[in-house]
Order: sequence, then C-alpha cells, then structure tokens
Amino acid sequence: MALPRALRAAGGRWARCLSSSAGVGGDTIFALSSAPGRCGVAVIRASGPGSRGALQTLTGTPKLPPPRVLALRRIRDPDTAETLDRGLVVWFPGPRSFTGEDCAELHVHGGPAVVSGVLRALGRLPGLRPADPGEFTLRAFRRGKLDLTAAEGLGDLIRAETEAQRRQALRQMEGELGQLYQRWSDTLTQALAHLEAYIDFSEDDNVEEEVLSRVDGAVRALEREIGAHLRDGRRGELLRGGVRAVIAGPPNVGKSSLLNLLCQRPAAIVSPVAGTTRDVVEVALDIGGYPLVLSDTAGLRETTDLVEREGVARARDRLCQADLVLAVLDASAVPPEPAGLGAALGALQPPPGTPCVLVLNKADLLRGDGGPLRHGCAQRPPLPPTTLLSCKTGEGLEQLLELLARELARLCGDPLCGSPSLTQSRHSRHLGGCAAALARFGRERPRDLALAAEQLRLARRELGRITGHVGAEDVLDIIFRDFCVGK
Repeated sequence: MALPRALRAAGGRWARCLSSSAGVGGDTIFALSSAPGRCGVAVIRASGPGSRGALQTLTGTPKLPPPRVLALRRIRDPDTAETLDRGLVVWFPGPRSFTGEDCAELHVHGGPAVVSGVLRALGRLPGLRPADPGEFTLRAFRRGKLDLTAAEGLGDLIRAETEAQRRQALRQMEGELGQLYQRWSDTLTQALAHLEAYIDFSEDDNVEEEVLSRVDGAVRALEREIGAHLRDGRRGELLRGGVRAVIAGPPNVGKSSLLNLLCQRPAAIVSPVAGTTRDVVEVALDIGGYPLVLSDTAGLRETTDLVEREGVARARDRLCQADLVLAVLDASAVPPEPAGLGAALGALQPPPGTPCVLVLNKADLLRGDGGPLRHGCAQRPPLPPTTLLSCKTGEGLEQLLELLARELARLCGDPLCGSPSLTQSRHSRHLGGCAAALARFGRERPRDLALAAEQLRLARRELGRITGHVGAEDVLDIIFRDFCVGK
C-alpha cells in the first residue's frame, strides 16, 4: 500500500505544479490524435504549459524522458494510481514541437477502454481541457510553425484518398504554395516601399527617378504571373475535391451497368426496363491515382411520366455542373460513320466546352468485329475520345480506364510539376482581389502616386489573407535598407 500512497502524493505535487503553470502562456489541451476506433496503437497528444506536469503525473515520476525519444512507461490514473496501460511516451519541449508549445504524446494500446481511461485521467488534471477541432494546428499557426496554406495542406493530406491528392497536399503542407504567395507579397512590399520612398523623399533628390520605372516593371510582371496562376483551369481544386463526372445517355444503353462495372459493385439498380434510374446515384472512385466523383443519371428523353420527368431534369442539372461527361450510346444502334456518331452525341446536348468521353456500350452485340464502327471511333476530330465497351463481358474496360486516366491527368495536371496549383476557392477569391488592385494601380499611377500606393497596399493585404501574414512594419525596414535617406 505504500507505493500507491506515494504515487498519489507525488501526483498531487505535480498536479499543483501543473495547475500553477497553466496560467502562464495559456491553457493546455489534449486529444486523441490518431483515428478513433479500435486499433493497435492510439496516440494521445497534449500541448501547452501543463504538458510537462501531465506527463509526470500519469507516468508517476518527475523524471522526463530525453526530448523526442520514445520511452516505455507505466501509465497510471492520477487519483487511484491504478495502472491504465503500459505504453510509449514522448516529450517535446517547445518550441521544437508541432505546435511550438511544450507537448507530450502517449502511445497506448488502441482499445476503447484504454483510450477512454487515459483521456478521462487527463481530463481530471487541473488546467487541462479537451482540444477543439483543429486546435493543435491553430496553435501551430499562431506560433508561426506553419502558415494558413500549409495548414490547409495538412488537412488535405489527412483527407487524401488518391496518390495524386497525397502528392498535391504534401507539396502544399511543406510550404511550396505559401512560399510562392510570400514571394509575391515580398515583391509588392518592395515595390510599395520604393514608391513611398519616392513620394516622401523625391523632392530632396535623395531617391533616383528610375525607381518609378522599376516599380512599374515589377508590378506588371507580378500581374502577369498572378493572372497565369488564376488561369490554371481549376486543376488544384479539381484534384482536391475530385473531378465530377456524369454518365449521360438515352434510356437503356447501360449507364447504370457502366457505373457498377467501374465501381465493381451493384451501386445502381439495373433492369431491361427503360427508365429504371430516376434519381442521381453518386460514387467516388480512384482512377489512375486521380479522384473521380461519378454520377449515374436518368436516361435523357421526353416523357409524360411525372417522376421520370423529374429524374431527367435532375440529370440535366447534374450535366450542367459536370467537369467531365461520359456519354453512353448503344453501339448496336448508332451509325458507324463519324458524322452519324457526332449527331447521336449532339442529341444528348452535353454542355459546350465540357470535356467528353464517348462510350459505345453493348459492343458484344455487334456483328463480326464491328470494323466500320471501330474505324469511325478512331476519327478524331470531330469526335471526342471514344471507346467501345461491353458492360456484359467486360471487354474494353481496360481501354476505358486508360482513357479516363488520361483525361483526368489532363484536367488535374501533374501535382509534382511546375508551380503549385490553386487548391481552395478562397485562394482564388483573394488572388482575384489582388489582381484587381494591381489593375487599379496601373490606372492610378499616372494620376496620383498616393492612390496608386494604396492599391499596392490593398493587393498586398489580399495576399496576406491567403497565408495569414498581414503586416506593415516590414515596409519601413525595406525603405531604410534599400535607400540611404539623407545622402
């Protein structure tokens, strides 16, 4: 009985230290950092000034393991000294931690009873509270460990379901997108500093006249670069959220069979009765490492049935929102020449400008090898990418998957090549505001330098809202670094 009493006494001392330190520098948060549910190992993290005391209390010893070194410890209840688990603990003294604060991690067995027991034990310690969603990353941002784009990349990496999504998110999390925007912000900061120096000191002949031409050149180059970045065809957003593809075609051509074939399960009801599909059926797929959100829709035709008419209207609406259209026709019922195929495709009224893949299903019903139709499929242009398929036998599936992968790669691009892509609509909104301010700068520059400088400030503020870095003092630093005022 002596050991439990000693542990409780020690735990009380460390808890009092923890409570007194919690008032310095903010509170201490804790949460399960690994995925919820039964697993082999669960990771429980604490961050804040009370992390040291929490680790000492739960391990029953004032001696902490060396920083960033895993150590095996018995984890005990702070009130009863009962052993909750034997696991690995890690101590991360700030600022060399994810959040920049003192952090502790407990790697315990992932059974629900163990995890809930450790979380309850942490919750009973003074100065500790459960973390809000995303609060660890928020603290990391506030302590300058990452900017907003990197934080968004971290969230995307956690949610990534395909290889291309992982690559894009990792690149953003490691700061490439934030570095691009910061470089643009630095360019604006320098241009603004030079312009304000000219406004303030040009009458004293302390600033050269050509400084204005350098500002103009820098702003024009930046305007072109931001414009090109905005005209990327939404590649980053498509890759992040998935390319929305719609299967469209007349009734009873095998649209639902195509959906089931691609997702390898009976996701949609299939029957020989035309008009079986009434509502939109949606599935998420990984095609060649790219995310595809595929929708099966009602057959497109004129009908007097009220329910089917609503299904056709929903199919038309979904078609207008599509990033990619999979137009399905009956291979045994279409004319083999390109003009006839084009007319059959046009009858579906796919949205102008939306990429399209033409799938000629029921190839197993063709007489012979379907030579004339195969020859017609190869005539590009005017036809979009076209392939023959039999959903019944699976013939042509491999060719369709290769065709889809190429189209998705064209729409999303290679996330590892070139400049990082826009991934969030808020990036586009703020960059659009930045570009508009730069355009106003060009109009104000010949008339009023002070108003032109204000447009540069607005453009810089829009960029700062993307990364979370909005400041003013660094403009003064550049003025005195680049110019010898009073020479």
